[in-house]
Amino acid sequence: MVSAIRWSSEQLKNHIARRQLDAMPTAPTSPVAPAKRAKYASEKVEQGGVRFDSKKEARRWAELERMQAGGQISELRRQVAFVLAPAVLLAGEARTKPAMKYLADFTYVQGGQLVVEDVKSAPTRKLAIFRAKKHLMATVHNIHIRET
Repeated sequence: MVSAIRWSSEQLKNHIARRQLDAMPTAPTSPVAPAKRAKYASEKVEQGGVRFDSKKEARRWAELERMQAGGQISELRRQVAFVLAPAVLLAGEARTKPAMKYLADFTYVQGGQLVVEDVKSAPTRKLAIFRAKKHLMATVHNIHIRET
């Protein structure tokens, strides 16, 4: 048997007041929100209909496209995902943890070898997560990331 919860008149009044506040419209937002500054001051750019995370990455893509057109490299691709660890259900967890992945900026073949390249600034190459993923790429896939 389920017993009903009874509120005092004061509790009911407070509940109704909270509900009315939640239902009130918020202040109107401007049609153009101010751009959020990137963590490492990089500017997203669009070049040839392709969006890049930084100007440096866009310049490197243009350079790699010229190299491919000149026959120095082949099979140029961008934003290629590599699985470093498969999805797993950990003991005591309700959900399966997703696979751990590394997303390479560029991959291409040069001299018959697959090259995985990542455009990094000085601060981002020191990040612990990047160093760990770089280590796992070498361990799991025997691929050494070229940093530019």
